Amino acid sequence: MNILVTGGAGFIGANFVHYLLRAHPADRVVCLDALTYAGNMANLAPVRDNPRFVFARGDIADREAVFALFAREKPEAVANFAAESHVDRSIADPAIFLRTNVLGTQVLLDACRAFGGARFHQVSTDEVYGDLPLTRPDLFFTEETPLHASSPYSASKAGADLLALAYYRTYGLPVTISRCSNNYGPYHFPEKLIPLMITNALTGQPLPVYGDGLNVRDWLYVEDHCLAIDLVLRRGRPGEIYNVGGHNEWANIDVVRAIVAKLGRGEISFVPDRAGHDRRYAIDAAKIGRELGWTPQTDFPAGLDSTIDWYIANESWWRDILSGAYQKWR
Repeated sequence: MNILVTGGAGFIGANFVHYLLRAHPADRVVCLDALTYAGNMANLAPVRDNPRFVFARGDIADREAVFALFAREKPEAVANFAAESHVDRSIADPAIFLRTNVLGTQVLLDACRAFGGARFHQVSTDEVYGDLPLTRPDLFFTEETPLHASSPYSASKAGADLLALAYYRTYGLPVTISRCSNNYGPYHFPEKLIPLMITNALTGQPLPVYGDGLNVRDWLYVEDHCLAIDLVLRRGRPGEIYNVGGHNEWANIDVVRAIVAKLGRGEISFVPDRAGHDRRYAIDAAKIGRELGWTPQTDFPAGLDSTIDWYIANESWWRDILSGAYQKWR
C-alpha cells in the first residue's frame, strides 16, 4: 500500500512511520510534515535512507501544496496525525489549532475526494469526550459517549472528527476515526507530562505538577497505538469510530513519583492548576478488540521503565530540543 502519513515527524506519527516500514515490507510511506516546533527530523533519522520512504515538507492547510503532493505521490490511504496538540498552547492561542486541526483536515479530505477516493483515517483523542468524575471509576468513554470538549484543542479535534464523518455520509469517502488515550514512549516531545518529568529530573530541574496531581489518565504505549491504527486503517469499517485505550489508569502524581523512584532523583513542585483541567479520562476499547482483535500489549510500569531508559540512552536527542539546536534545519 502507498500510505501518506501526515505529521510524521512528530511523536506518534514518527513511531507510526517506523512501524509501517518494519511491519509491512511491501508498503511505501510518504511523510508530510510542516516541521513546526513539535516536528523533528531527528525522529525520522533511522528511516531517511529507506527507499520505501519519502519526506515532503508542507502544511496540511496549504491546499495547493497538498493537492500537488497527491498528484505526485498518489496515496491509496492517508493517516492524519498532523495536529496542534498541546492543551496549554491552545488556551494561549486557539487560532492555530482551528487552522491546522479543522481546516487542515478539510483540505486532506478534499484531496482524498479529488484523487480517487483514498481511504482516510483521522487520528483523534479521548479528550473530545470531556472528562469523567474521579468518584465514578465504573464509567468509561465509549464510541457513543457525547462530545463535550473542555479546551480549544479538544474542540478543534472534535470539529475535525465531525467533518470527517460528514464526508463519509455526504460523499461516501471511506473514513475511519480512532480516539486514543494518553500516549507515551520514544520521541515524545518534552513539553508533555512524562518526557517533561524525565528530562527535568535528569537536568536537576523541579518537577511541576498541576493542582493536587490527582487528575487521572489512561496511558497507552505508543507502539500499541501504532498497531491499533494500522488495523483500523486496513480493516476498520468505513464511517466507524474506534476507541483505543491502554487500560492503565494512573493519577498524574503517581506517574511522577514512579519516574522519581526509577531515576532516584527529582523534586516535585505543585503549581497552579491548568484552566479547565479535566479530572479523569478512561477508555472502553471493547469495540476494537471485538472487531479487529486488538488489545494493548504493554502494561504501564514496564512501558514507563522502557521509556525512561530510552531517554537516558538518547540524551543528545532531547538536549537538542531543550537547547533549540534541533531547529537548525528550519
